[in-house]
Amino acid sequence: MLRIKDITSYLESIAPLSLQESYDNAGLIVGDPFAKVTGALICLDSTEEVIAEAIKNKCNLVIAHHPIIFGGLKKLNGKNYVERTVMMAIKNDIAIYAAHTNLDNVSQGVNAMICSKLGLTDTQILSPKTGLLRKLVTFCPVDKAGKVRQALFAAGAGQIGNYDECSFNAEGFGTFRGSDDTNPYVGERGKQHRENELKIETIFPQYLEPAVIKALLNSHPYEEVAYDIVPLGNVHPRVGSGMVGEFKKEMDEKTFLKSVKSKMECGVVRHTAFTGKKIKRVAVCGGAGSFLLKAAIGAGADAYVSADFKYHEFFDAEGKILVSDIGHFESEQFTKDLFYSFLTDKFPNFAVRLTKINTNPINYF
Repeated sequence: MLRIKDITSYLESIAPLSLQESYDNAGLIVGDPFAKVTGALICLDSTEEVIAEAIKNKCNLVIAHHPIIFGGLKKLNGKNYVERTVMMAIKNDIAIYAAHTNLDNVSQGVNAMICSKLGLTDTQILSPKTGLLRKLVTFCPVDKAGKVRQALFAAGAGQIGNYDECSFNAEGFGTFRGSDDTNPYVGERGKQHRENELKIETIFPQYLEPAVIKALLNSHPYEEVAYDIVPLGNVHPRVGSGMVGEFKKEMDEKTFLKSVKSKMECGVVRHTAFTGKKIKRVAVCGGAGSFLLKAAIGAGADAYVSADFKYHEFFDAEGKILVSDIGHFESEQFTKDLFYSFLTDKFPNFAVRLTKINTNPINYF
């Protein structure tokens, strides 16, 4: 029996909640995590129409990109669409879950989908985050080091870019003396023991710390396991804002804009003046992305595809890059397909539906 928690925990293994921005409200917003899940409806925005669609299709879980609640709700009187949507979900036992900036910030998330739609290759995070990595240092008898290493790797430690099972190992000796209340793996109580040990060092993202420490303690033979957790200032190459990649072949600016308009299925593309350069290297950011314009220029991008640029922010391109504003909804609309792919790969026999409701609040005349 699948529970709502089974679905949300899997999504959070891909886009951990700890990676959301401080202003965000991702996660299970409405609903009982331990309730049996009958089906999931995937959308970009939770609205009353979407909840009604979920009820009609017997889906008691709505998975959205945008959280229906951003700030706190002090009252539930139905005075606006947020309150009405939440009330409708509660009355009908519909859970609402959102993966927002946490899904934006992972390498297989929203921006990877945009890159895929545009046909960009050799992609990487445009603005990687710092302070998210930790280094584990531990000490283990030589004959048990392999078991401990593999347990740490299985818990998610040891990944650096496209490499995994990364560690550094140095041989030395450790000393210890157990009291009368100990049952040492090696040595005798009350006597100092010297043991040949390996010093094992490996890194992991902060959100995996509980799992990594659990793996260490469960695989290590000692009663008292010595280890250090060291915060690192390194950038995390797989976590951050935006992405940048390249086309296999360069194209002129008009051809590029036509391609963007077609592949991203947008009715209008607002853009800066042509720079006269060919387009090969392109930066992207789903949703409001003007904050990454300098990073896009710094990354040597010929063009930047994003949304929600204000009038004066177009001037900031200063002829160095072609800015293409395709609209907020348009830049994130394929996030629904991303959710669908994740869930159907993991739970092939689970009922997952894409909403048929167009929740874009902006219309074009």
